[in-house]
Amino acid sequence: MGRLSNRSDLVSQSHGNNTPYASQRCTNLGVTGELAQLEERLLCKQEVRSSSLLFSIRYLRIANVHYQMFMKLFLDTAETSDIARLFTTGLVDGVTTNPTLIRKSGRDPEEVYAELKKLGVPDISMEVGGNWTEMLTEGKRLHGKFGDVATIKVPCTPDGLMACKYLSQDNISVNVTLVFSVAQAIMVAKAGAKYVSPFVGRCNDNSFSGVELVRAIAGTYNVHNVETQVLAASLRDVHHVSRCFLYGAKVVTVPPTVFEKMYNHVLTDSGLAIFEKDFSLIKSETTDI
Repeated sequence: MGRLSNRSDLVSQSHGNNTPYASQRCTNLGVTGELAQLEERLLCKQEVRSSSLLFSIRYLRIANVHYQMFMKLFLDTAETSDIARLFTTGLVDGVTTNPTLIRKSGRDPEEVYAELKKLGVPDISMEVGGNWTEMLTEGKRLHGKFGDVATIKVPCTPDGLMACKYLSQDNISVNVTLVFSVAQAIMVAKAGAKYVSPFVGRCNDNSFSGVELVRAIAGTYNVHNVETQVLAASLRDVHHVSRCFLYGAKVVTVPPTVFEKMYNHVLTDSGLAIFEKDFSLIKSETTDI
């Protein structure tokens, strides 16, 4: 089964349905394992099934799952100067890279990864290539070197999904990229990927809506309680960022230029100009008094 947990599923967990499975799902999402284990021990004692303690444990566990699923913004670049500058905002949750972006930076890929890890970036997509055994071997090596910040990025091909399946079984996060259909996204979820990356911009370039693809994938995953998160990629404008989140993407990765434009709105600028003018008038009037 792939990855996900939607609101209705979380509600059923809070009523005690299939608790051992629910606990395993929480562990997969990185939720504190002690809470799930404590809940299971309490459930073995019939007299505490309705206790306030058990309810509190469930509440904390479910709340943590919701926190894990909160929408995230990644930067789609390998330019470490841009990443360092924008990461200090506290609004960046991760970084996606690919061979094209690495090549543009003129850097050795693993030097870039090491620098990003040192900055404190918690989720770094590191792309691998070759046949499935080569991707598997390289993915394990990168995870061994960089730890849990490493999300191994593979293409949506038979080889890529085979590598994804084995990496996921070893609890290594995988981002499956170059996805252009719901059928592909289904295969990605079956392979146990953490992320599926539909390429919104490239869809639009080929005369079909990338945001509609995001909506279709997210809708399909929600129907089947899939845990794989939709990571919308290849975005080129702020409008598509908003639509992707509206249509169910859990993560959106954007170039630094798009990230910085997300702050902007003409009405914010005009309103700020009025406020600053009034602030200066208040200060001058206060000084005169």
